[in-house]
Amino acid sequence: MDLVHERRGDGPPLLLLHGIGHRWQGWKPVLDLLAREREVIAVDLPGFGASPPLPAGVPYTVDSAMRVLGDFLASIGVERPHVAGNSLGGLFTLHAARHGLASSATALSPAGFYRRSGFLYARGVLNLHRFAARTPEPVRARLAEYPQGRRLMFGMIYGRPERLDPDELLLDTRALLHAPGFRQTLVAGRAEQAQGFPTAIPSEVPVTIAWGSRDRLLPYAQGRRARLLLPAARFVPLADCGHVPMGDNPELVARVLLDGSSSPLLGRGASAAT
Repeated sequence: MDLVHERRGDGPPLLLLHGIGHRWQGWKPVLDLLAREREVIAVDLPGFGASPPLPAGVPYTVDSAMRVLGDFLASIGVERPHVAGNSLGGLFTLHAARHGLASSATALSPAGFYRRSGFLYARGVLNLHRFAARTPEPVRARLAEYPQGRRLMFGMIYGRPERLDPDELLLDTRALLHAPGFRQTLVAGRAEQAQGFPTAIPSEVPVTIAWGSRDRLLPYAQGRRARLLLPAARFVPLADCGHVPMGDNPELVARVLLDGSSSPLLGRGASAAT
């Protein structure tokens, strides 16, 4: 299937995968920084942003996502790019490495490292945000004009929402409200947690896990669990960043993504200071 995407820059290809309810534009704060050294391909996942939903009868599972991403990469003539993702996109990034689709994997606060209570908490927060997106758009637009309003609307998602573009945040609420893949993907997230997280990533694929110290959706403690389950990965704490760190500190996040998609990756298995 066709996936709506943004492609810019020159260099080794780097595929960017957003989180649940989001869209490729979530990467805008870092795109130009990355495009100086990479050919960046930021996609709308199936059922999110402007991409169509999966065909009827096709479940929103990791296996479905891997098939779609593999077909998409073949359609644009890209083989085994570097892959980076946030949240749901981070989970898909690690699976892409497992399925032989990625030359390297960089996951920002990836889903899948929660326990049952953590999943139920995240599901509640996400459902609350989607419910709040039903507020009449003039009200949302008015709130987004002011730093305090942006903190109220997006403080669970970003560490510093007051720094973000109000117009982009308003479009994010539309994307969340109208995402046809949201409910089925959220339901599938429980099964992913129940099955445990795969650790069978080929040793030759460098893995970086980065986690915002102010992540309120998938708290930083889950990052410590990720570090235990993937001991060969390079772990990078993102100081003062929330769950979607690209807008909180674009320069830091871009450097993590560039380092993670470099070959060879130095310091595997070590924690990097920020």
